[in-house]
Amino acid sequence: MSNIEHGLSFIDIMVFAIYVAIIIGVGLWVSRDKKGTQKSTEDYFLAGKSLPWWAVGASLIAANISAEQFIGMSGSGYSIGLAIASYEWMSAITLIIVGKYFLPIFIEKGIYTIPEFVEKRFNKKLKTILAVFWISLYIFVNLTSVLYLGGLALETILGIPLMYSILGLALFALVYSIYGGLSAVVWTDVIQVFFLVLGGFMTTYMAVSFIGGTDGWFAGLSKMVDAAPGHFEMILDQSNPQYMNLPGIAVLIGGLWVANLYYWGFNQYIIQRTLAAKSVSEAQKGIVFAAFLKLIVPFLVVLPGIAAYVITSDPKLMASLGDIAATNLPSAAHADKAYPWLTQFLPVGVKGVVFAALAAAIVSSLASMLNSTATIFTMDIYKEYISPDSGDHKLVNVGRTAAVVALIIACLIAPMLGGIGQAFQYIQEYTGLVSPGILAVFLLGLFWKKTTSKGAIIGVVASIPFALFLKFMPLSMPFMDQMLYTLLFTMVVIAFTSLSTSINDDDPKGISVTSSMFITDRSFNIASYGIMIVLAVLYTLFW
Repeated sequence: MSNIEHGLSFIDIMVFAIYVAIIIGVGLWVSRDKKGTQKSTEDYFLAGKSLPWWAVGASLIAANISAEQFIGMSGSGYSIGLAIASYEWMSAITLIIVGKYFLPIFIEKGIYTIPEFVEKRFNKKLKTILAVFWISLYIFVNLTSVLYLGGLALETILGIPLMYSILGLALFALVYSIYGGLSAVVWTDVIQVFFLVLGGFMTTYMAVSFIGGTDGWFAGLSKMVDAAPGHFEMILDQSNPQYMNLPGIAVLIGGLWVANLYYWGFNQYIIQRTLAAKSVSEAQKGIVFAAFLKLIVPFLVVLPGIAAYVITSDPKLMASLGDIAATNLPSAAHADKAYPWLTQFLPVGVKGVVFAALAAAIVSSLASMLNSTATIFTMDIYKEYISPDSGDHKLVNVGRTAAVVALIIACLIAPMLGGIGQAFQYIQEYTGLVSPGILAVFLLGLFWKKTTSKGAIIGVVASIPFALFLKFMPLSMPFMDQMLYTLLFTMVVIAFTSLSTSINDDDPKGISVTSSMFITDRSFNIASYGIMIVLAVLYTLFW
């Protein structure tokens, strides 16, 4: 952390400009139409179902890691510590489960969207309910939060007003993704991941090395553990003030499974990458590659937050940073400033790479969410109810228009999120109001043939007031526990309703599941066991 300059130097700007040129160039190059042809819906929304495993895996991580992680999770690292890494490390196991047990069924059905699967398994009414819900969630929660957090980062680092920052990020994501569809998104994601990992490691290395001083990086890590031992506990006890966010052992055996299974298994902008793979085997290899990458994500985003906490708590370290240390200082009330604050102290050149990594995280997620919003609106709303006879060319143009409209709405709403202290926790909590009900529908729909459409509709509708009841009643219940209880409640409602309407017979649309559907390659199995061993070691070290 030397050579400190406020904002970006000329070298940093050049590094960032090269990154922007590469992303836009690659996006436009892969977006071009083949001579004499126009993009079909499969080309635009599913990349022609031609993606190799490494592109699928890289794109999954690029779509997942956004400002929500770099800004939001670093903020939670500042406030809570390494315990927030459970979201990432438990995701690795979740991805393996999704790859082995969910994905073969989805790909076998040949679907474009998750709502389309709902129609094939249940009925059009439930499909429409969930399609409208997902479009609303992507626009009003996901897109807005990513734009806000990204804008906050630019405002903190460069002093650009929040609204201008939001508009700049929106235009960047739109420029390379709107024309090419999923192909442009995925192939640029491969490059984005490179910048993500490189920039994240640089920030972590610099911050921890600064704490270690002349003794080096490992000494810095040791000093961090000594200075903030509570920030290196994975399982929080009830005395911890952050217990309500991460309720101890329940994180491993309770509500976090609800959040992860919903996000990785039934989230359109995540699962869309796997549906675009060349085959089930390629999709599964991509998923296990993404699971491996999830193991290192906490070292890119959580450790910098803890480092910021240690530095700001040490007067000597703060004094050595000079007057600039007081600029955009993070606090318990403004924990999300931790990562942008750290970037102020990075050397010239490195700051440009880190800034590119942050931009990569933001725009890759924006592009993914836009593509998925457009896909659901076009295939499940427009084609279904507005213009059933539309050809591919028309549908692709509708998808592009839908993406632009969604982005405009999100840009208008994003500045209103300014009062959030820990955005990552906010996003998880409010998504958690609806995810348990939807997860219950999918789990029973996939693996219990007696599940009926009536049961699924009543269950998902009943889950919302039940979740709101648990949230707003004075029960002092962690929101992860609320998610688990809502899931169990919804499953009981679905099961009771289904059995009361069809006691003896399986539902006609029930899925016949056989063990042969879940046979996986040897490489997938070996990688999965390796990931689980690494996770066991990590939790043993930081329990």
